[in-house]
Amino acid sequence: MGNDKHTEPVTLESLSTLLGVAKYRDSQVQEKSEIGLVTGLAWTEMGGSILQTEVQVLDGKGKMTATGQLGDVMQESAQAALTYIRSRSHHLGLPRDFYRNVDIHVHVPEGAIPKDGPSAGITLATALASALTKIEVRRDIAMTGEITLRGKVLPIGGLKEKLLAAHRAGIREAILPADNKRDLADLPDLIKNEMKLNWVEQMDEVLEIALVSRPLKLAPETPEALAASAPPPIPPQEPAANIARQ
Repeated sequence: MGNDKHTEPVTLESLSTLLGVAKYRDSQVQEKSEIGLVTGLAWTEMGGSILQTEVQVLDGKGKMTATGQLGDVMQESAQAALTYIRSRSHHLGLPRDFYRNVDIHVHVPEGAIPKDGPSAGITLATALASALTKIEVRRDIAMTGEITLRGKVLPIGGLKEKLLAAHRAGIREAILPADNKRDLADLPDLIKNEMKLNWVEQMDEVLEIALVSRPLKLAPETPEALAASAPPPIPPQEPAANIARQ
């Protein structure tokens, strides 16, 4: 009896009974596209993970708040992202001084986990653009990359781990810095065969891919355009004959 071996098939249904409740749960992609909500990609010591980034725009006086235990580098990325949005306000259909009358709240959930690193710039800029223009961000796409004040997309590290995390979460399309094309050889065939990888150089390209529709572009503020949009002058009127003269 002591030498008898017991065998039992392991199935998906029996895993929870054999192993107990799962101690770690991967983040999942959102069920629908939403305004101001973007799926970013992060690298951790345990590998890659997806990171939801939220932006809410409220009536206010130009204050920006960042919560979710964001480190100094990510907070600076948020400031750089806002500067880029301001520089492209006309392209996005926003008034030039839109930031004066709103407060902006940037939040990255899972607040118990500190977050930092130079790769969240395009995620933050996309969330800001979406929240301000009221255009939804595609739920089926993830992104990673840093930006400059002029909107150039900079390369990042940990690309393999980040894309594996996206694939694990059911995402099959990603936006990545063009300078990271050199890392393509290190990616597993699973990623190269099953995911669509968009290599971009400018933030404008990111918004073109990520937003579900294009922002309503305003006309250029040239002297001719401003003159054309100005109301016509009121013609002088002849004084009425019955007005008493002083």
